[in-house]
Amino acid sequence: MMSFLRFLIFQLSVAVGTILFGGSCIVAALLRVPDGPHSTYALAPRRWGRFALWMAGIRVQEHGVEHKRGAGHIFVANHLSILDVLALGGHLPWIKFVAKAELFRVPILGPSMRHAGMIPIERANRKAAFGAYTTATERIRAGASVGVYPEGTRGRAYPLRPFKRGPFVLAIQAQVPVVPMFVYGVLELAPRGTFRVYPGTIHLHYLPPIPTAGLTHDDRDALAKRTYEAMATCARERYGVVSPPYGSA
Repeated sequence: MMSFLRFLIFQLSVAVGTILFGGSCIVAALLRVPDGPHSTYALAPRRWGRFALWMAGIRVQEHGVEHKRGAGHIFVANHLSILDVLALGGHLPWIKFVAKAELFRVPILGPSMRHAGMIPIERANRKAAFGAYTTATERIRAGASVGVYPEGTRGRAYPLRPFKRGPFVLAIQAQVPVVPMFVYGVLELAPRGTFRVYPGTIHLHYLPPIPTAGLTHDDRDALAKRTYEAMATCARERYGVVSPPYGSA
């Protein structure tokens, strides 16, 4: 019963946070407030993510925080739940997410994401997808970091799934470091297919940045493999999670 009640509170807090913090981005845009690392657009995702998780009794423990410092990174993480979106949004500095275009059509959420500088991507349209990465490159050159989920859709288990190449084309195009991340704990706190949320801890592991300076488009697969293997090694050594070899699926 308590877990179901917590689920309801969590859903309500996500909605309220979207209205409050997303609405602040819309108002800031109307007032022509410029973007920046301390702007409303940068603070809104942090406040939204932390507020929703706090209301659900969920903590976030960060590991390797020295690897997230600095500007203009591409954070590459595994994707399992809205909880990892909230955790990343709440703890990554001046972050712009590449997100599926459907989200930008949701009332309030969509306009607030657009004004906050999030980047819509049409996954089924390859030309449009690469246009999104061009926009992401512009965000990075302005000093922001970008968060991507190379697996695409949400997974149901911790072993890594095949990576799409687009995020690594972006990293090479922008010539900025890739910071691999492994997220653990979300499946236990919000099991798929249930209306339950449990209190507990999400673990965010920031792994050593992978430089891209000097890499070309032909290096995209090697960069994806190196990122995948760094995340898979963390998952195995920390939690005993074994992922398939890169490229096996």
